[in-house]
Amino acid sequence: MPSDTVVSPASAVAPARVIATDAEARAAARAFAETVRPHAAQIDADRRIPIEIVDAFSATGLWAITIPREYGGAEVSHATLADVIATVSAVEPSLGQIPQNHFCLVEDIRLSGTPQQKEFFFGLVLSGARFANAFSEAGGKNVAEIQTRLVHDGDEVVVTGSKFYSTGSAYAHWIPVLAVDEDGLEQLVFTERDSDGLTVVDDWSAFGQRATSSGSVVLEGLRVPADRVFPMHTEYENPTIAGPFAQLTTAAIDLGIARGAIRETHDAVRVARPWIDSGVDSAAKDPLTLERLGRLDIDLAAAEALTEKAGEAIDTAKPAADEANVAAASIAVARAKVLTTELSLEASTRLLELGGTRATLGAKALDRYWRNARVHTLHDPVRWKPVIIGDYALNGTLPARHSWI
Repeated sequence: MPSDTVVSPASAVAPARVIATDAEARAAARAFAETVRPHAAQIDADRRIPIEIVDAFSATGLWAITIPREYGGAEVSHATLADVIATVSAVEPSLGQIPQNHFCLVEDIRLSGTPQQKEFFFGLVLSGARFANAFSEAGGKNVAEIQTRLVHDGDEVVVTGSKFYSTGSAYAHWIPVLAVDEDGLEQLVFTERDSDGLTVVDDWSAFGQRATSSGSVVLEGLRVPADRVFPMHTEYENPTIAGPFAQLTTAAIDLGIARGAIRETHDAVRVARPWIDSGVDSAAKDPLTLERLGRLDIDLAAAEALTEKAGEAIDTAKPAADEANVAAASIAVARAKVLTTELSLEASTRLLELGGTRATLGAKALDRYWRNARVHTLHDPVRWKPVIIGDYALNGTLPARHSWI
């Protein structure tokens, strides 16, 4: 799509399979990812994902795997959710990222919705509907400041403002909007993407995660029924898994980028020429190369283990979300987030180093791994996490309650 253009109307909701088990979810992710692999470089070049691929993704049923069992979903473990996201992200991380906020929104509904809201919106997801987000804004003193406003008008609310970083907005059927009401309280407003007063603009120009459609959503007198409003201001009043849940989904994307970069490195080394001083006839026998690959393998195993453990910690906290359990989950996820961030950047750099000059040729587009890692790991500054982890380990200080820890 050309830049700075209004995005065309949403595609129709296509029927989706209903996944019943964790094993089904992991298998479906692996099978779907392989269908995308041949298209990954072109997706990056085009800065968009063909809607047919997005529709095929939601038709797998993977977008509904966290729906609670009582509402007809699989309610898979958080370790399985992370693996599903990582599996898709290993092939095409823009595609892995577009359902990330969708999963977080499903969790928001679980935490804050009325029984009627849960019945309605969980039913939409099970039928194949996709959520994007209109949370963040480009202005404001920090990421938490929201300037979009909501005003009550009878049995409706009216929303006005402008959003950015609206990941997945071009591919969504519904776009929940975060706004502040007359009392200064944050509210989450679910609206259909093609609603009057809502415009999705294709102005995402980052050099990585190019196809996420993370640009602008403009809200001009958007009218929404009041029964589609969720009280987001209550979500962190008490301990919940909302924060570690959101962080786990971002760590899983970085884990996937690392997986994909390491796989590409293996493929590149197998056909690379050995260095003249190595004394071997194949780059795959070069001891310096093998040492680098060995360290990547060690770090990947550690990142996989920490991510799995983080998912298990959220599973523990979910039914008993007290301060201690939620803090333990946040710290477990933070550990995984630090390592997956570092590994995605390291692995994507080593891909180009060990693959040699031919790995930089445009047709291969292998630089996309580093570009994607660099952009996605800017989501929140991982440099803060060791400080929080250390304070927890030494002083018993509990992490803050918000979406970034």
